Amino acid sequence: MIPSKFDYVRPTSVADAITALVQGGDDAKILGGGQSLIPVLRLRLAAPSVLVDLGGIPELRGIRDEGDRIAIGAMTVYHDIVRDDLVQQHVMLLAQATQTVADSQVRHCGTLGGSLAHADPAGDLGAVALALDAEFVIAGASGTRTVPAAEFFLDYFTTAIGEGEILTEIRFPRYTGWGSRYEKFNRTAQAWSMVAIAAAIKVESGTIAAARVGLTNMGTTPIRATGVEQALIGQPATADAVRVAAERVTEGTAAPSDADAAADYREHLARVLTGRAVLAAAG
Repeated sequence: MIPSKFDYVRPTSVADAITALVQGGDDAKILGGGQSLIPVLRLRLAAPSVLVDLGGIPELRGIRDEGDRIAIGAMTVYHDIVRDDLVQQHVMLLAQATQTVADSQVRHCGTLGGSLAHADPAGDLGAVALALDAEFVIAGASGTRTVPAAEFFLDYFTTAIGEGEILTEIRFPRYTGWGSRYEKFNRTAQAWSMVAIAAAIKVESGTIAAARVGLTNMGTTPIRATGVEQALIGQPATADAVRVAAERVTEGTAAPSDADAAADYREHLARVLTGRAVLAAAG
């Protein structure tokens, strides 16, 4: 199909992009890497009057050291995240999950900010951001605000980004020395996750000292598995202890039933994958 007719704007600054969004009103759409929006446009499931392309804004790209945090521009593509030394050293879980996204071609085009703003519950990076307590920097006409990951994902395809606002940056705390693992189950290579588990574990003298666990596609938003985290802390990093903790992974979830899997099968997958992810992260 051919998209409906729309105006195209390619600003060179965040301020100009916000102005274009405000002028476009409700019918304006932001174009990041285009991996989610362009297929929707071609199917005419969306018909914006104005498309604001963020690809011409250099300040939205790049990865930098901010002291206690690693800051990543919203327009930074997956390929750059996977290969970056700062990410590899301090936010390895993000690199691991990003490596599983689609295929190499998509990873050269898709962006971190685009994926998180799209907020598909089957998307891989939302659970990582939530588990790692990331912060989202959002710019609008009234200024810039920072939203914690726990308050960013509101509902199915819905985030805290307001009308006329742009996600400009995502900041991750350092997890230097932590083990991590992203366990993903899908029907075919490059497909969306049926269920996936993001786990970051800190082990001291054979005991789990801290744990972060996020769930992909177990509800209308990414979910933090706090029950599993609480059950893991203070326990030995053994298969038996992890298996007991993994039984709590379905607490607070609302696994969907669809053509890929029934809800009870997703719950079974979540328990199995949590055990695998935590054990791998714990070494």
